[in-house]
Amino acid sequence: MYLCATNNSVTQIPLYLFHFNIMFLLWLRIIRPQTLFASLCPVLVGLMVAHTLIGETNPSGHLTALLTILCALALQILSNLVNDYYDYKRGTDKQGRVGFKRALAEGTVREGEMRTACYITLACALVLGAALCYVGGWVIVAIGVTAILFAWLYTATPYSLSYLGIADIFVFLYYGVIASWGTVWLQYKAVGQTFDLHQLSPLYAGAVCGLISMCVLAINNIRDIEDDRLVGKRTIPVRVGKRAALVILGVVVALMPLFAWLAFGMSWATAVILPACFLYYKVLRAEGTEYNLCLLMAGIVNLIYVGLVWLSIAG
Repeated sequence: MYLCATNNSVTQIPLYLFHFNIMFLLWLRIIRPQTLFASLCPVLVGLMVAHTLIGETNPSGHLTALLTILCALALQILSNLVNDYYDYKRGTDKQGRVGFKRALAEGTVREGEMRTACYITLACALVLGAALCYVGGWVIVAIGVTAILFAWLYTATPYSLSYLGIADIFVFLYYGVIASWGTVWLQYKAVGQTFDLHQLSPLYAGAVCGLISMCVLAINNIRDIEDDRLVGKRTIPVRVGKRAALVILGVVVALMPLFAWLAFGMSWATAVILPACFLYYKVLRAEGTEYNLCLLMAGIVNLIYVGLVWLSIAG
């Protein structure tokens, strides 16, 4: 079967190809590509820190870097899918929500299809993770197992991290400190060198990415405070109120240049405070769907920080 375009010249497109494109765009939206900077950026920062500590790496280091990026993305996509599935099952995500639309709530995919997507993504993460565990040993096994457990516990149980209001801690660790530190560890192992555990710059550098990801979660929770309160989701804004949550967000922003200074000294990296403060200003003034733009801006702040780290190292 074909779709035909008129206009004198007829272009024939196989119907299956048309359906494939539609499904590709649908699932691209479902995995929330705008959120994937949270997992990508700390890995990129870790790779740059590793380059300054190790110097030039061999092809094994390059392959390990690629696998690290792909595994980090797979784990976040898995977390996003699991989050969508269980938030829908628990009634947190509803049709017409203020935030970005969710496929299950809108009825664009079935529950079985979402479960299949979770299993496929988990399989990809396990295959990529197994390769990294071969390179990095028991340290990467521990990081990988706890990362998958975190993705599951985020929303999948009656005592989910996001419903208890403690997910912010894990976001800071896994989308910041642990991601960057683990990336540096892998690069050392890939080139056959011993990593000095007293070297703290990977931790400090990744902490900035973790703080930015905490901003993403805070913005999301401030936006959804009323809906979350109704379904018993006790996020930090629900627990302390919107005004106090905004004060906490300001403290998170203020800590960014401190950790950047600890990692790189007085350098370009500390300038992350400028886009972060602009983001905070926009959040203070945001209402309703305007928070969605703030979420996109937070991803851009993460990318800006990666660029500033590059400038700090290159200089």
